This record gives sequence, structure tokens and C-alpha cells, in this order.
Amino acid sequence: MSVTIRPAQRSDSALILSLVRELAEYERRESEVEADESRIAEALFAPDPKLFCDLAEWDGEPAGFAVWFLSFSTFRGRHGIYLEDVFVRPAFRGRGIGRALLARLARRCVERHYARFEWAVLEWNAPSIAFYRAIGAQVMDEWKICRLSGAALVRLAENGAQP
Repeated sequence: MSVTIRPAQRSDSALILSLVRELAEYERRESEVEADESRIAEALFAPDPKLFCDLAEWDGEPAGFAVWFLSFSTFRGRHGIYLEDVFVRPAFRGRGIGRALLARLARRCVERHYARFEWAVLEWNAPSIAFYRAIGAQVMDEWKICRLSGAALVRLAENGAQP
């Protein structure tokens, strides 16, 4: 038994959406999922995509995924990879699948001379934080993620966020 990592194909759009929903359930954020199969397909399989997905299979069965895009470090003057989501289905955990997904992206960074490989992790997700530290990732507690969405995003876009 072994893991295979492959680039997602358009025919995988429903599977990817299913994995997104499973991840949202794990993170207790099911109500935040607005994506549908067509949005997933449009983002991943456009003529010039800005988003990418690798699928992990365990003996041909869908086991997990990694969704990522290119970032850029102005300090380093080079691209990097930002991992938007990584998820391994519970039944497949403990088999090295998460490590294999991350290793594939790390190899892509090294091969293309990218500056770094980054992602965020929820503060409460101690098992993932421990895993990331075990593979050598630096958990950067001094950085905080900032996000604009919904009404605040519209307000800033329309009038500079004046109340």
C-alpha cells in the first residue's frame, strides 16, 4: 500500500469540493463554504490558472489534497508557494500522506528556486502544529493574519473604510 500524489484534473472538481467540505467540517466552519463545483473548476482549470491542487490517493482511493498558489517575497525577490489548504481524510491519517503532499510542494519550491513555502494553521489545531514543527516548519507566532471580507471589504473598496 502506498500514496500517489497527482495534479488534479477538471474531472476531479466534485471530489475537490467534497474534500473542501470535509476540511470545513473538521475546522468547525461548515457554514462558511460558499464554493460549488463550478467555482472550483473555474479557479483550478482556467486557461491561465492562479490556483493549483494536488490530490493524494492511497491505493487509488482519494485520501487528501493540497490547494496552493504562488506568492512573492519582495524581500527575497522571488516567488514562493502559499498553501491555502491541506487535508487528509481521517481514515487515511498516520500513513505519511500529509507529509507526502507537503514534500511534493517543498520539492517544487527547491526545483524552481522559490524563496519559501508558507501556510497558516488554526491556533487550536495542536496536532497539526505539532506535525508542522516535527517536519521543521517554523510556527511564526509574532505574525497575525489580517482579512477583509464581506461588508468591511466592500466598505474599503467603495469609500476607504470610513464608518
